[in-house]
Amino acid sequence: MDGDVDGRTMQTAADLLVTCLESEGVDRVFGVPGEEIEDLLFSLRDSSIRFVPTRHEQGAAFMADVHGRLTGEAGVCCSTLGPGATNLMTGVADAQLDKSPVVAITGQGGRERLHKESHQALDVVDIFEPIVAWNSQIAEPEIVPESVRKAFKLAEYEKPGATHLEFPEDVAAAEIDGEPISTRDPVRRPDPDDESAERAARLLAEAERPILLAGNGAVRTRASEHIRAIVDRVGIPIVETYMGKGAISDREPASLMTLDSGPADEAARAIERADCVVAVGYDIAEHDPAGWNPDLEKTIVHVDYEPAEVYRHYNPDVEIVADVGAALEAIDERLADEACSLWCGDLHDQLLEAATEPPAADDPITVRNALPLLREAMADSDVLVSDVGSHKMAIAQAFPTYEPNTCVISNGLASMGIAVPGALAADLAVDANVVAGTGDGGFMMNAAELETASRLDCGFTTVVFNDDDYGLISEKQDEHRGEHTGTELSNPDLVTFAESFGIKAYRPEGWDEIEAAFAEAVPSNELALIEIPLE
Repeated sequence: MDGDVDGRTMQTAADLLVTCLESEGVDRVFGVPGEEIEDLLFSLRDSSIRFVPTRHEQGAAFMADVHGRLTGEAGVCCSTLGPGATNLMTGVADAQLDKSPVVAITGQGGRERLHKESHQALDVVDIFEPIVAWNSQIAEPEIVPESVRKAFKLAEYEKPGATHLEFPEDVAAAEIDGEPISTRDPVRRPDPDDESAERAARLLAEAERPILLAGNGAVRTRASEHIRAIVDRVGIPIVETYMGKGAISDREPASLMTLDSGPADEAARAIERADCVVAVGYDIAEHDPAGWNPDLEKTIVHVDYEPAEVYRHYNPDVEIVADVGAALEAIDERLADEACSLWCGDLHDQLLEAATEPPAADDPITVRNALPLLREAMADSDVLVSDVGSHKMAIAQAFPTYEPNTCVISNGLASMGIAVPGALAADLAVDANVVAGTGDGGFMMNAAELETASRLDCGFTTVVFNDDDYGLISEKQDEHRGEHTGTELSNPDLVTFAESFGIKAYRPEGWDEIEAAFAEAVPSNELALIEIPLE
């Protein structure tokens, strides 16, 4: 409660922290309540920010993660101390490796008991240290404004990631006179140097089979318009990582979709044949370059906000460390029209046809066969949030994407369980229809967040590809050993499960019913679940 002391306006440190969050433009905080964040929760109640109670801290972190990825503004999640904080970690680590801006806030017991063994007390700051970009305890009420401003600045600074603040309960309750530190425009990278841009353009023009590789950073930095401009004018084929999907429309003749696209990995064979790769916003955590540069023979141009990681299979000839869009413009200016060629022939047409051809009536019910029908039910601007599993591989390789940030795939940490909470966050963040694409394994990890979605009156469609198995692991075991073990699951009646939350649910049989379910549910702006039993 604000008070007046000697002409100064007094408030609790929790009040001040919430005022700082308001100054940062935060409108929601996702989390699970706990005793040690009581002051924070009541301060949030009396603010313009909505606290969203989730069913698990991991779900809260995934919501913040996807919010950050889609908006470029840090998503905020919070938990209590001990098990609340450790539950939060997977989603926070996912944001860090997927380069999504997230600020995590965890409660802590009073400082008077932290020097000794104490109930639920862990050194959370030390535990979070390896998985975040910056991490600190708010040890005194006076440092709240600086701590919050630094957490957001470093979370949103390119390359973005996760930051963490620990907030002891005695600090939160203390009275303090203070105000937020004003936000500023994001720090910008310089334009590229002329020599590097000139060298990059020369290598590109001299190559016989050049190719552009768009990574997560190409989408994240909103550089898609620059990519589309250089690809269209110069005439160079482009392939994307799983997290770079949408950097260029897969309808464009230059698009080879993703690194592993094609019924027989045709895109992978194309990049293997390339002699010059211009990697834009590419992180090797997304996709191991040993897969496309096994013999170390390719000329590589690295275009990103940070220098390349040191790695034998990714040792660029030229590194342009600058604003990605400006760097592409600088290269573009130094190249003649149609300086390159779409040397991959008709590969684009083959890939797109394979990805969009609807299944025949007697085709088996598989994820890959279902994707053309799902794509047909979705507008170009609709958002698909993929979970992790065998279905993710099919979505990454065979789901055509036409706009940036419309196919959200976790491929840094690659965390199972992200689809449902991620779709909830996407539904709140974008003005488009949203689909959560998941397997039964990933779905059941955070299925309870359907209740959160229902409570928030969200409207998105969850598509569960059900094989009663951790299918991707079974596939890999079968490849290695000719058999699999430890992967079989059983599931509840998923239709009844969804209906228990008041959600409309479908279990279609056959391709006609699957197509009809997609066509009805996806555009409906209501919560829906479609279970597709796989053959």
